[in-house]
Amino acid sequence: MRYLRTNSRVIRVKTMNQTAENLETQQEISHEPTLYAESVFSLGKFTITNSLLNSWIAVAIIIVLAVAISRKVKKIPKGIQNYIEVILEGAMNLADSVTGSRERTKKIFPVVFALFLFILINNWLGLIPGVGSVGFIEREGGHQVFVPFFRGGTADLNTTLALALFSVIGSNIFGFFVVGIWKYFNKFINLHAFLEIPKKVMKEPSILIINPIKAFVGLIEIIGEIAKVASLSFRLFGNIFAGEVLLSAMAVIFAFVLPIPFMFLEVIIGIVQALIFAMLTLVYFTIASTEEEH
Repeated sequence: MRYLRTNSRVIRVKTMNQTAENLETQQEISHEPTLYAESVFSLGKFTITNSLLNSWIAVAIIIVLAVAISRKVKKIPKGIQNYIEVILEGAMNLADSVTGSRERTKKIFPVVFALFLFILINNWLGLIPGVGSVGFIEREGGHQVFVPFFRGGTADLNTTLALALFSVIGSNIFGFFVVGIWKYFNKFINLHAFLEIPKKVMKEPSILIINPIKAFVGLIEIIGEIAKVASLSFRLFGNIFAGEVLLSAMAVIFAFVLPIPFMFLEVIIGIVQALIFAMLTLVYFTIASTEEEH
């Protein structure tokens, strides 16, 4: 921008080259929602992404809430403790309808409820103003890239995949301890079915057909466990990431009023998706702790 002063007035002159440079700079630093989480900084060889920072904040919130609530717990509930106990009792009754017994619910519920809280807080943190829009500019490949400091944790496939692996692997480990390693192993690779053939083939010739089918069903169970990981991770990631893209699109069209109804919708979706993930995890743990004959 140049200013030329004459005797009577100041004339402002903007060259075409400067205009082109400004437009080019605006295009270079534009940011769009990406499927991957961006790197914010590194600790040695360990890369810290914006979604990981958001997940740490969610964990910190849970720890602060847990410590604050535990210090005020009394035998005779008062104030907010009444509401918390009502919520927990309702959640445990819902879990009882899946597990079939309060004893089994007490073993599974702490893990499932912790997962629910972590996913719910991560879903809601992505809706806070500034998340995804406040960040820094870095140079990459000859052009400038905008990198937000924070990104919704569950809008990153790495986070949802880790949660899904924890849910599926954790349910199988739980099954090992409850059912027994040998019985649970035979659920997938049914060696017991093959060992029964020489003993019962004379009395029950049909065992030659039935037991190999049982062994084949075990292989299908292995495929089913892999499918659980894909289903859990992609469902949660797809819904939350799509919601963030939708809010970004609405903000571009009209930033002040239009996004508000969609934000309320995303708040509800955040609750629903956290509940679905937690309930499916509860079902997986329940199935894993049930013997095959039952």
